[in-house]
Amino acid sequence: MAQYIDVLNPATGSSIGKVDNASVADCLRAVDVAADAFASWKATAPRARAEILRKAFEIMIAEQESLARTITLEMGKVLSDARAEVAYAAEFFRWFSEEAVRIDGDYRRAPSGANWLLVSRQPVGVALLATPWNFPAAMATRKIAPALAAGCTVVLKPAHDTPLTALAIADILHRAGAPEGVVNVVVADPPGPAVEAMLDSGKIRKLSFTGSTRVGSLLLAQAAKRIINCSMELGGNAPFIVFDDADIDLAVEGAMLAKMRNGGAACTAANRFYIHNSVLTEFTDKFTARMAALTLGDGLDPSTTLGPLVSRAQQERVTAAVSAAVSRGAKVLCGGAASTTPAFGYEATVLTNVSPTDEILQDEIFGPVASLVSFSDDTEMMRQANDVEHGLVSYVFTRDAARGMRTAELLETGMVGFNRGLVSDPAAPFGGVKASGIGREGGHDGLLAFLETKYVAGNW
Repeated sequence: MAQYIDVLNPATGSSIGKVDNASVADCLRAVDVAADAFASWKATAPRARAEILRKAFEIMIAEQESLARTITLEMGKVLSDARAEVAYAAEFFRWFSEEAVRIDGDYRRAPSGANWLLVSRQPVGVALLATPWNFPAAMATRKIAPALAAGCTVVLKPAHDTPLTALAIADILHRAGAPEGVVNVVVADPPGPAVEAMLDSGKIRKLSFTGSTRVGSLLLAQAAKRIINCSMELGGNAPFIVFDDADIDLAVEGAMLAKMRNGGAACTAANRFYIHNSVLTEFTDKFTARMAALTLGDGLDPSTTLGPLVSRAQQERVTAAVSAAVSRGAKVLCGGAASTTPAFGYEATVLTNVSPTDEILQDEIFGPVASLVSFSDDTEMMRQANDVEHGLVSYVFTRDAARGMRTAELLETGMVGFNRGLVSDPAAPFGGVKASGIGREGGHDGLLAFLETKYVAGNW
């Protein structure tokens, strides 16, 4: 295993820095440190924990520009998207600073009258947090903030493609007052042996993972050996439904946000576009024009509106998916090709004439590719929308509120955007059903994910 990890700029393919490649022994030492710090952090007053998180929020906002540049340099997204991510990420610190003092319990008499029922909540313990490369700041804070608010200590394992942002966030927390040992970061490539060893240590009591369904399934199996409490935010394959009565201009705006936020590299990204026949031409023309107008380039260039993918491997995966769809009859309306400037770029792409059963509709793209499918029968469209293994988020556009709510109820997803292309909010529960995961992040649910419920039956 290499001693260092080279962090590459996806726009140029060149190195922007090196970080230590943590060995299994390094990772186990981080777990030990977190375990040693747990008792004192658990006993720290909720208000004190809250103040640290609030201070971290203030530092992140003050340093938004430098953090955004770090994100763009190591991940590739355009600087405006990176700035938005920092603001979003910081908001988790603010939200959970407020939630830290609202850990609820219950005290009441048993229905029989024989005794009293006392329910309290306690931090689950040391939490292992594994985060992906696509939102290196937000995915870290969405996990760290509720863990610290609940009284847990953490070991953060970021993606080895984007470690610099994670290290910067840990530094912010230390400057905000987090005691030594409460927040620990390990970067390991390959990550598998290190993560497995940490789960097997006997000291990890919580695993929170964001990433692919395939890896999540493997981690669940490993965690099962120690009966570790797990939260899984896994893959998505979002349908974007435009009914015949939709406001098409609003739908196009929503589609650009749902598809192209983060350059399409988001688990919430719209992947499958189901457009009613009566509005297909209008939507297709307007949406394709917007996609074709995007400027692919270096995310730090002010003229760029679409940054590169994170790596050559990801570029190759998107290229292969589009090529395969075209070979099966899909038509390219715009884009459809990789770019060498920036190094790992891929053009904003719209595919039409896509069969409802095409393979490109079955898997997450994680890139700037939109596949359009026409429909005339609502029932059949709903069957197709639900006929995938994932169930994270859906998007529905219609002027009829009743129709929209009926559709939202029928969709097999954990979240629905109704006439809106963005659902993520620190104050709301984020998560999916089926192969898209277990549990929720954000909102009060995000705090509960790091707490265990204790019940005392007593007479007094």
